[in-house]
Amino acid sequence: MDSPVKDVAPVAAAVAEPRGVPVRDGGTGRRLGPVALVVTSGLSVQFGAAVAVLLMPRAGALGVVTLRLVLAAAVLLVVCRPRVRGYGRADWGTIVAFGTAMAGMNVLIYQSSSRIPLGAAVTLEVLGPLILSVVASRRWTNLLWAGLALVGVLLLGGGGFDRLDPLGAAFALGAGGMWAAYIVFGARTGRRFPQADGLALAMAFGAVLSLPLGLAEAGDRLLVPSTLALGLAVALMSSVLPYTLELLALRRMPAPTFAILMSLEPAIAALAGFLVLSQALSAADALAIALVIGASIGAVRTTRPKP
Repeated sequence: MDSPVKDVAPVAAAVAEPRGVPVRDGGTGRRLGPVALVVTSGLSVQFGAAVAVLLMPRAGALGVVTLRLVLAAAVLLVVCRPRVRGYGRADWGTIVAFGTAMAGMNVLIYQSSSRIPLGAAVTLEVLGPLILSVVASRRWTNLLWAGLALVGVLLLGGGGFDRLDPLGAAFALGAGGMWAAYIVFGARTGRRFPQADGLALAMAFGAVLSLPLGLAEAGDRLLVPSTLALGLAVALMSSVLPYTLELLALRRMPAPTFAILMSLEPAIAALAGFLVLSQALSAADALAIALVIGASIGAVRTTRPKP
């Protein structure tokens, strides 16, 4: 695995991008830009999840969340140096909501993955963005693509959801709800704050929320140098890089389209297991991945850019 330190450079370049990213998109080539951001984000999250698995025996699920958010917030605050003056109550309310969604999403999915297989947890979690895409979309074609992606997600679950630990499944569904909130308030943050300033401030708020939980579970084990090093890797790969890329993507595409693209996450996880861990894919898994990818591509191609 490549060192996650390499990811600092693209993050620094991303946060330096000017606020005025054009939303109007004149052609298919430009429209693929935010799609590439989302896919890159998904790949980074999956490799970060692998590092998190190595870290959980040392710090526990809540300790990993705390390390991930605290270290990610520290990196973003240093790189972005966000301005804190000149914002109104609505702006800070958006930051609080975005940070709460980030913290809740991370706490719930790690609690879920400690009880049920990660693939099943992510499959259940992605139902949140899919439901958001159905509710927010005003075009019947987007409803069709969301439905097709939902079929793929359920098929990827292998029909084994009834055998899952109920509490673990509930945590995953709760994480899906937080994921939907993350998309909504991430888009608002991108519009209200320049560059990645809003992300840095929201990450800091989420870190404050998670800190008492992590300290209660792991205590001074969070300060072990090797644990801190792995925590920094998780923070860079699972929070700093992907959240920055997703914030930029949300400035360039409608939230319903972004939500449908989130259905790629279980497919990316399955492909990573096949390529990295030599986990065989069944015919049903391959069909599920094809449905999810096809639905995501269809959603992007049929969404008209907003002026």
